[in-house]
Amino acid sequence: MSRVQKHPGSPGSARLDALAFGREVSHFLDSGAPGEGRRPEMLNELTISEAVQKLATREISSRQLVQACLDRIQQVDGEVRAFLSLDAPDALTQADEADREIAQGADYAAHPLLGVPIAIKDVIAVKDQPLNCGSKILHHYISPYDATVIEKLRRAGAVVFGRLNMDEFAMGSSTENSAFQITRNPWDLSRIPGGSSGGSAAAVTAQECLAALGSDTGGSIRQPAALCGCVGVKPSYGRVSRFGLVAFASSLDQIGCFGKTVTDAATVLEVISGSDHRDSTSVPQPVPHFRDHLNGQVRGLKLGLPKEYMVGGLDPEVKQAIDEAVKQLGKLGAEIVEISLPHTDYAIATYYIIATAEASANLARFDGIRYGLRVDGPDPIGLYSRTRGAGFGPEVKRRIILGTYVLSSGYYDAYYLRAQKVRTLIRNDFLEAFKKVDAVLTPTSPTAAFRIGEKTADPLQMYLMDIFTISANLAGLCGISVPCGLTHSPRLPIGLQLLGKPFNEEMILRVAHAYEQASPWQREKPPVKIQAL
Repeated sequence: MSRVQKHPGSPGSARLDALAFGREVSHFLDSGAPGEGRRPEMLNELTISEAVQKLATREISSRQLVQACLDRIQQVDGEVRAFLSLDAPDALTQADEADREIAQGADYAAHPLLGVPIAIKDVIAVKDQPLNCGSKILHHYISPYDATVIEKLRRAGAVVFGRLNMDEFAMGSSTENSAFQITRNPWDLSRIPGGSSGGSAAAVTAQECLAALGSDTGGSIRQPAALCGCVGVKPSYGRVSRFGLVAFASSLDQIGCFGKTVTDAATVLEVISGSDHRDSTSVPQPVPHFRDHLNGQVRGLKLGLPKEYMVGGLDPEVKQAIDEAVKQLGKLGAEIVEISLPHTDYAIATYYIIATAEASANLARFDGIRYGLRVDGPDPIGLYSRTRGAGFGPEVKRRIILGTYVLSSGYYDAYYLRAQKVRTLIRNDFLEAFKKVDAVLTPTSPTAAFRIGEKTADPLQMYLMDIFTISANLAGLCGISVPCGLTHSPRLPIGLQLLGKPFNEEMILRVAHAYEQASPWQREKPPVKIQAL
């Protein structure tokens, strides 16, 4: 696809060639909208709220805003490596259209993201753009349609651009399982950004976009948000349509968003939420005006602290940061209540049985016959095995094998059926807790970001990075991670997770916003000086 800028790099990858990219977009700098006579400076660092205010008054143009993001990507993405591909001319064309609508008096109440650039995880379909899922088996695949969330973003006026790196088919906690490249944490380029939506979190934190979409199957939005120091929201199961999301585990997957602030995340979440007849798991619940609930008030709310989560294995600096966050919320007037979630210890085993079983079924469609990579063999079985052997990476193969095993004759009842029963017990634990409290407080991740390569030889240790996040997916809850501290040496972000009962996103957003406004962590920026290319 000639419009998509490809980068040299690992086999089959789509890394950004910064010099070619700069030449490609340089001739777009001088046309059109208000204020185009000067090169935009630092506009990529605006929040959505700030950008919308400036766009609405025509203090800046969408072209300037998008160009600032493109310039930032050209400058830093050679090291951060968040983007797999980027269609700069298309992004600027969308920006010009937004500027025309603004000039004609467009209503921001009806188009709350008009002119705002939002990047997309490479597992969500965008028409005429690559849909690789971080995998060689879909390396040359171009999506023929838009996902429902993309349609909603477009209707809200957003500039949809870029394909963000991820663990292959969203299977991983570090973005090291991408077939194309390893994304790096902007706080320390030797460390992982989290996963599987590591590209999305890194792009927001590195100021390469104003917000990003991701997907969360067991913590894949909240964990990278915590490790990169931004806000990440996982909606309730059924709140956001999954039509156009390439499936990993269909009963666990949920599209969500990353933002620089809780207000920005609430704005994007409100846009992408709502029922969809094309997704049979979409729930016809009314979508609240989430921003109306961001009043900074938590006085009188009861917040639960699960005793099972504050145990061994939690990094001391993470525990200290969480303790301080709990104290801060108490000072704001919330009542902190100790609660028990007795089946927490079974969550990891339950998750990895259900998730791998569903992955085994969902990934059967990648067979070399219908679409994607094809490696010929002597017969259909040979074609099938060679294609999947060449196209899937080690982690995907591991999970397919495990999932096939637990679904096989003689083991279905012993593993999969029993895991589904335990899942119900875990959900019931939370529903019982929500009779006593308004939201649940936990760490997002047991540690800060670890070094690249540190856990790749031990899959079990990697799986344990999701120990605090997977229960929300098993129970269909909503969750959010907000920055709540930094480790001392090196300085790395720590995340506070808030969980709410199904379809009560306004509650966790309210508490997260109140905490954010009362703490300094939102203002902390990565200290790493990323060299311009």
